[in-house]
Parts: sequence; C-alpha cells; structure tokens
Amino acid sequence: MAPTKEEERKLKDYKDDSPVKLGPAEKFLKAVLDIPFAFKRVDAMLYMANFESEVEYLKKSFQTLENACEELRTSRMFLKLLEAVLKTGNRMNVGTNRGDAHAFKLDTLLKLVDVKGADGKTTLLHFVVQEIIRTEGARLSDADQTQSSTVNEDARCRKLGLQVVSSLSSELTNVKKAAAMDSEVLNSDVLKLSRGIENISDVLRLNEKMASDESLEKFSESMNKFMKMAEEEIIRIQAHESVALSLVKEITEYFHGNSTKEEAHPFRIFMVVRDFLTVLERGRPRYGSGSDDETASP
Repeated sequence: MAPTKEEERKLKDYKDDSPVKLGPAEKFLKAVLDIPFAFKRVDAMLYMANFESEVEYLKKSFQTLENACEELRTSRMFLKLLEAVLKTGNRMNVGTNRGDAHAFKLDTLLKLVDVKGADGKTTLLHFVVQEIIRTEGARLSDADQTQSSTVNEDARCRKLGLQVVSSLSSELTNVKKAAAMDSEVLNSDVLKLSRGIENISDVLRLNEKMASDESLEKFSESMNKFMKMAEEEIIRIQAHESVALSLVKEITEYFHGNSTKEEAHPFRIFMVVRDFLTVLERGRPRYGSGSDDETASP
C-alpha cells in the first residue's frame, strides 16, 4: 500500500486549507509520510517479525533432507528390495550382457510394473515383493522360537513377511517429505533471509544521517541488537544448507554413480522413491493374496 512517487509528492504538497478534502486513507498516508523513511522501517520490522518462523522453517527443511538421506542409506527393507530386484534382473538376463549387473539406477523401480508375467497380470514388482515376503516371513518365523510349527506355518510366514514389506513406507517418511521440496525455493528463501539483513543496514545508515532524536536512537538500538543475532543465525542456516545439500549429492552418487546429470533437479532421487512407494502401496492388496504368484513367473 506504499504510495507511488507521484502520489507521495501530491500528499506532501497538500495544504489543509485546500477545498479538496482528504479521505481517511489519504490522511493516514500523509501522516505516515511525516515519519522519516517510514516504509523502509516497516519493511525492516516485518523482516524482524517473520525472521524466527523463517529460520525455523529452513532448519526443519534441511533436517528433513538429512534424515531422508539417512533413511535411504540405512533402511534394511529398502536395501533388501533393491537386492531382490538386482538378483531377479540378473536371473532374467542370464546369457546376455545384462546378466551380471552389479547395480541399477533407482528409476528402474518405476518400470517394474511394466514387466508382465506369463499370466499377463503378475508384474515383476509383484514377483519381487512376493519373494521378499517369503524370505522375510521365514526369517522372522525362525527367530520366533516361542511358537511351535503348525499346518498354517506358510500362511503365518506370509503374514509376517507382508508386515515387514508394508512397513517400508513408514520407514521412509522423511524421503516422502523431501520429495515435495524444491531446491530452488529453499535456496531463494536463504538468499532472501540474507538480503533482508542488508536492507536493515540501509535503514540504519539512513537513521544515522537524521538529526538526533530519542525515538530514532531507540529504533537504531533495537535494530543493531537484532542484526547481531540475525547475522549469527544466518551463518548457521547457510552452514546447515551446505551440509544438507552435500548429503543429498552423496546419496545420489551412492545410488546413481554420478550426480552431475541430476544437478538441475537435485531432489529427484526422493521423488523417484516416493513414486515407487506409491506404486507399492497400490499393489498391496495383491501381495497378501498369494493366489496367483505360485504359478506366474516373470
């Protein structure tokens, strides 16, 4: 609502004895214009008012990125699933130049539903998940020595295995949060925070040029105290940003080998995993059935 230069000139030139009467809004603006560099001071105070919440938002965002990287690196179930996909792919490609692969890009996970089994319905993802359900169910069943073997042992193993696979999405909650973030927006927010300090410095310089006034001195004192705190906080935020982005780069290289191609979209790795988890959740009802996975093969 700050007036334009032309509006500001007209308001300053206005005389009280003018036949044209000002409305309430114009009277207010005219009064505000009598305050030295009023709108710059308002901007400075708005920056101060929003500073704490902006800092808290950035801290949480960078911590989420760090946690997401840790989840991808340490989730046993996620790594188990990747291992199963790699082994299945190698079995399918025996005798070809793709039959002895040591790794694959995570983008491959999104293509698992495109590979159909002999029945035309079972996908490669379904087959891979069923294999994990079997192995994980057997592992947990063997570890549980308190329950004796029964006729329904296979069903019990399947149930245990399905619970493990179903827990994958909850293990990667920060990955899903990170997938919704935009690296450019985060960087822009950090820059805005930094540039806001420069604006306050400009206001303080203008303040020093004014004649000595008690209210201006109090304003300067308040601004200087805030600036010292804010500058230290911004340095910490910038350091936190650097660490978080470094970890994202490392995890991208860990899974993709080269992060150079991902520089335009540094958080894409989280988006791929999130989309895969969505596909996994959609197929969940079938994973527990076990009706057609015994005969279908990829």
